[in-house]
Amino acid sequence: MFYGWVVVAIFLVTGITLYGIHFSFGVFFKSIESEFALTRAATSAILSANMLLAGLWSFFAGWALDKYGPRLVVMFMGLFTGLSLVLTSQTTAMWQLFFTYSLLLAMGTGALYVVPMSAVSRWFEKRRGLALGLASLGIGLGTMVMAPFATYLITNFTWQRAYLIIGLIAWVVVVPLALFLKRDPKEVGSLPDGKPAAGPGATGGTTITPPLKQLSFASILRTRSFLLLVALFFLFAFNLFLVFTHLVPHITDMGFSAGEAAAVLSLMGAACIPGRLVMGVVSDRLGRKLALIICVLALAGAMIWLIWARSLWSLYAYAVVFGFFHSGQGPSAAALISDTFGTISLGKVFGLLEMGFGIGAALGPAVGGLIYDATGYYTVAFLLGAAAMIVATMCVLMVKRERK
Repeated sequence: MFYGWVVVAIFLVTGITLYGIHFSFGVFFKSIESEFALTRAATSAILSANMLLAGLWSFFAGWALDKYGPRLVVMFMGLFTGLSLVLTSQTTAMWQLFFTYSLLLAMGTGALYVVPMSAVSRWFEKRRGLALGLASLGIGLGTMVMAPFATYLITNFTWQRAYLIIGLIAWVVVVPLALFLKRDPKEVGSLPDGKPAAGPGATGGTTITPPLKQLSFASILRTRSFLLLVALFFLFAFNLFLVFTHLVPHITDMGFSAGEAAAVLSLMGAACIPGRLVMGVVSDRLGRKLALIICVLALAGAMIWLIWARSLWSLYAYAVVFGFFHSGQGPSAAALISDTFGTISLGKVFGLLEMGFGIGAALGPAVGGLIYDATGYYTVAFLLGAAAMIVATMCVLMVKRERK
């Protein structure tokens, strides 16, 4: 079996753990708010600081990935994630959370998108969209599993005990699996997609198509497409983390139970699974840009729907649409970036893009909290999320392939 699929499987399993942790803050939101007597804006600031630091940290993770390979990087991700949650379970003051959760968890999960997307892209070309979709299924499975699991732990124990248990799980799952990762197909003597590498003096009658020119890191930074992709990542993160931070509080504010709110979040995670696979295949067959535009426009429509959703079935419908297309955006965007710039400096490129993502992810929860504190509702915040997706569509339309 081509070892690239082993790499995909490892990122799938580690992603279930790390993505589940990364997107579970909304489940803990009201427990932390009550424990430390905080406002919505102040509680949101904990996650905002985490996402801002995650964006900064992701560049260093991308640099380390290009230099040392994924094994060491993923191992440290698992170590810092577990340490973050274990220490968070022992906090007694709000300021401590900015170190234990905002900083340490950023070091553990900040490169969640950078590492799998850039590492797996090196192993595949023709089936890159499918491979990236499979590798990133953890974003759906992790949310689907972690939201009810964390809710169960909080309900039956405490939010502190829940973080302690989840932190130990991160150590047990992620660190051992990282040892089996390899840098690229050359380590196993093959080419991307499992094609055998030609030995010395090998000949054949097949005409080899010259590969597209690989751009240097400095050249990439000077392109208009890179700036457009930075803007795209910023806008997508703004909307995504606005939702993941405030969706559960929004649902419980309407009178639904914490369990029903967690069920909506879990359904969103479940919808991520077909979204990653379907849109990954769509990007392989119909083109990266078309797949990405479909996803972004659907997200804009979902945010409008959320404003008027008041029944449980309408919230379930929102969760399915938002989960499917926000997850489908991930592999489509990653494949577009790989096709646009090549793979030679992919870790650093993804790292810089994640800095834009981190800024958007920091602003989304903060803006949502401020709007709620000022108005008592999330309507304006959700409208801003929809507007961000409309602008993101225009960014995708203007991206062009920079390799020749």
